[in-house]
Amino acid sequence: EALTGRGVLSGAMAALGAYRCIECSREAAELYRDYRRGVLRISICKSCQKPVDKYIEYDPVIILINAVLCKAQAYRHILFNTKINIHGKLCIFCLLCEAYLRWLQLQDSSQHTDPDDLIRYAKEWDFYRMFGIASLEQTSFLFGIFITLRWMRPEMLKTKSDFILLLKALLLSTYGKLLLIPAVIWEHDYTPLCLVFIKVFVLISNSQAIRVTLNLNRMLPWLAIIFGLILENGVVCLFQKMGWDV
Repeated sequence: EALTGRGVLSGAMAALGAYRCIECSREAAELYRDYRRGVLRISICKSCQKPVDKYIEYDPVIILINAVLCKAQAYRHILFNTKINIHGKLCIFCLLCEAYLRWLQLQDSSQHTDPDDLIRYAKEWDFYRMFGIASLEQTSFLFGIFITLRWMRPEMLKTKSDFILLLKALLLSTYGKLLLIPAVIWEHDYTPLCLVFIKVFVLISNSQAIRVTLNLNRMLPWLAIIFGLILENGVVCLFQKMGWDV
């Protein structure tokens, strides 16, 4: 029932070998074979002799838990063997969370208590400004990652589809930023420490997304992330020199 509940995935994808074994990352023609009458059999990878994707019969909650634990198999299942297309919406929502957090901190540091319409308009503009700054920082971070990978492993990013797949993986792996809102709502003395842990968790997720997508070792993804952080911090310094609160 778990298998049939997920539905039959696109036959065109199977014909192109778009599926991947979650264990060895080799291409696979199909995830399972339907013998009708409710009889389904998970395909076995010809390379590693293990099930191509055991997660197709798992509950989504279990898959999510494995993804939170940054298991490579769960990442491969989500990126290669499902049709999740929420990366754009997830990115916007994460940026809104980050902008709201910065805007809230800015309001806490502000001394304005006048309910005048001009003050309210200024506060609303501050939120839009924080969203724009967060977007530019995120763009700089991703740009730094792509530059590093393109320079160190040009054979990995040959086509437009390679770039799109990696971008999708990176955007999906920022889901940890959704924890920013609970961290702010349940404000506590340890909130700054929680924000640091959230940042580290997002970076670890980004590293795993790069590693799984491009089938790399652990070192190169972290080098790309470090360069992305340098570029992102450069943008922050630029805004600070302009006199903007970020």
